Amino acid sequence: MAAPLAVGRLALYAALAVLGALVGIAGGLVQAGWFPGGLTLALLALAGLCYGGLTAARTRLGGAAPGAGWLAAVLLMTDSRPEGDFLLGAGLGSYAFLLGGMAVAVMCATLPKLPQPDGSPVRLAK
Repeated sequence: MAAPLAVGRLALYAALAVLGALVGIAGGLVQAGWFPGGLTLALLALAGLCYGGLTAARTRLGGAAPGAGWLAAVLLMTDSRPEGDFLLGAGLGSYAFLLGGMAVAVMCATLPKLPQPDGSPVRLAK
């Protein structure tokens, strides 16, 4: 059975989602400005945040929360405004950022369970 969610854990997930949104906004601006390096930097930042959330929360939801925040921010950035302006244009870099970011977030959210807390190589009985 899953442990009940505490207020501190919910605050951690909310903070990770907000950080994911900020990484998505920054990555959307950087990936087009410095195309090959900016795209790599943006995807590495997302991977680092998702894996950091996974290890900080010690749950898979900790790795998924930044990915959800990132996805919400990036999808809002793809929408065009009535004036015709948009932040993410149609191009190879933008599609690689969108699809690569989703793949990174899913990979981090579905990583195997973290090792046991004591670090012993022997598996504890259930």
